[in-house]
Amino acid sequence: MLTALCLALCAPPAAAQDHPSPVTQAHPPIISDSDFDSALPSLDQTTAPPPGTPGELPPTVTKPAATPETPATSLPPVTASDDSELDAPLPPLAGYDVSPLPAASAPVVVAQISYTTDVTGLKDAGVASQFKDLSALETGKGKAANIAMVRARASEDEALILRLLNSRGYFDATVTTTLKPAPDPNRPVRAKLVAVPGPLYHFGLVAIDANPTEPPDLIRNALPLAQGDAIVADTVLAAEANVSVVMQQTGYPFVKVGARDIALDPTKDTGDYSLHVDTGQRSRFGGFRTDGKPAFSAAHVGELTRFSRGELYDNRKVNDLRDALVATGLFRSVSVEPVATDQKAPDGSDYVDLLVHQQAGPVHTLAAEIGYSTGEGLTATGSWQNRNKFPPEGALILTGALGTQQQSLTTTFRRSNAKKRDRTFQLSATASHNIYDSYEAYTTGISGTVSRSSTPLWQKVWTWSYGFDVEASRESNNLSHNATTLWQDYYYTDFPVRIGYDRSNDLLNPTTGYRLASQTTPQVSLSNGGSNVSEILDASSYYPVGQKLVLAVRGRIGTLLGGSLADIAPSRRLYAGGGGSVRGFAYQSLGPKDASGNPTGGLSVVEASIEARYRIGDIGIVPFIDAGQAYASATPNFSNLRVGVGIGARLYTNFGPIRIDIATPLDRQKTEPLLALYVGIGQSF
Repeated sequence: MLTALCLALCAPPAAAQDHPSPVTQAHPPIISDSDFDSALPSLDQTTAPPPGTPGELPPTVTKPAATPETPATSLPPVTASDDSELDAPLPPLAGYDVSPLPAASAPVVVAQISYTTDVTGLKDAGVASQFKDLSALETGKGKAANIAMVRARASEDEALILRLLNSRGYFDATVTTTLKPAPDPNRPVRAKLVAVPGPLYHFGLVAIDANPTEPPDLIRNALPLAQGDAIVADTVLAAEANVSVVMQQTGYPFVKVGARDIALDPTKDTGDYSLHVDTGQRSRFGGFRTDGKPAFSAAHVGELTRFSRGELYDNRKVNDLRDALVATGLFRSVSVEPVATDQKAPDGSDYVDLLVHQQAGPVHTLAAEIGYSTGEGLTATGSWQNRNKFPPEGALILTGALGTQQQSLTTTFRRSNAKKRDRTFQLSATASHNIYDSYEAYTTGISGTVSRSSTPLWQKVWTWSYGFDVEASRESNNLSHNATTLWQDYYYTDFPVRIGYDRSNDLLNPTTGYRLASQTTPQVSLSNGGSNVSEILDASSYYPVGQKLVLAVRGRIGTLLGGSLADIAPSRRLYAGGGGSVRGFAYQSLGPKDASGNPTGGLSVVEASIEARYRIGDIGIVPFIDAGQAYASATPNFSNLRVGVGIGARLYTNFGPIRIDIATPLDRQKTEPLLALYVGIGQSF
């Protein structure tokens, strides 16, 4: 209709085409407005109007009225069709195969291109190796899906180079990247990055914004940055970290190193540096607090410290306390942090308490081990302990040993850190049966010691112990076990004292330094009223030769003064031979012998050893020579020294080396073993 209207409105009359009327001539309207509006269809009309002739208005169409029986919006009724298939119900979905189509078996092949990387300008700036480790192009190993990927990697490396150069003080650095596609598709694309570092910037002024400290130059001395030094990021970060460390070691537990500011001057290639430091209040050690699931009280925490109330706060001593707490073995987790108080020290500084966050762990331990050595036979040992049966740190330990030549049962109470750090009190009751070539003994006893000893977690320079030992034993050195076997009862009270000095670098695997030890044991016989004194001196030293070889030497000398050999129980005499003594010989087999050829023990002993410990990774080879002898006199005469030679293997672990030694005696006698085997943990000395 609109097209017809347009044609009607736009086409000029035939008479006017050849004779146009003047502009001023008036023309009557072709159609009036009212007739035009009436010719428009109704908005409610849903059927197309009938076609009309051009220029003719269509008739008005009206919608027929709906009858009540058949509403205008109702659908006609559904009637059955003549096709039975159309009237049949749809099949159920279960009848269809809904399994997914199988995946394509052929692998998807992604096209790849190769490329080469050429980077210049980094070597003199000292960042070439760092770039190689972090480069996206280098990580791609010369392969990419397409040249767009190569371009993306090159863009990453541009930013990386700028960061690296800035971190080294080159703040005006530029990087140019070019990608040169290969004319031959089989040849690699060339990625070239050219870096121009520019001038190296140096520190101008170095300023610190902080409250006054004691001493006044504390922060400046702790910040090792000077005018004229290159502005290197690693140096700046390390210097700022050093400020925090030093201040926490000199009385400022709550120090906070704030933001730095470096104002660059491109005209001078310098940067003025300033650092804000919130010092916090100068503080001294106060008391102790604890929370969480405690293994022991805050009062016992105070006994583990190496400082006193009122000492200037030092973070190193706090770390030492945390290590001591960990070494107790009673925690799942434990931490220590300073807590501010409102208490003031006489000099105006604050007291800070140490808050210990405790999470107590399991206290029971069940352990077992098995070992073998020639002369001592096979021995299995098991133990059970409750490490905190009697808090704080009061352990109850049951230990049993079952072997071919020794059986024992021991009950021990041990109090660690007894009223003082590193001091241990121990009380034990023991019953044992020992059968050796030198004697057989049934022994019961009670002993007590107070000691300061080294452990694998805490090696100490000075160690000591003193105590008592009350012992009753029935012993015989006549091992024929016939009707004439002589048994004798012995009753002793001993007061052993031991002092050790250790300057070695490791408890189980020393490679440098030396060790000295002295053990003096006054012995009083309750059976015959006699007394004697046992004195044993030990020394060892360790000399590294290169990176893989350590020469280790050891010596021992001992004597029993104040009694005859017959008056001293066989188990208390001095012997030589076996692991830890002279390897290659049976345990306690060297020294005076009776008519049957069994060793009787002596009143003096001398031993010496040398080892060459060669290590390759976690494996070690150790050739060694041992020498020694026991003598019937109280003074060793160094005659008739017996020598054993052998070789050992070491497997180095995180808890110490596992040792296996095989040795043979020189000038071997008929009763002596051809080979002797020794297995243990740790070096032999």
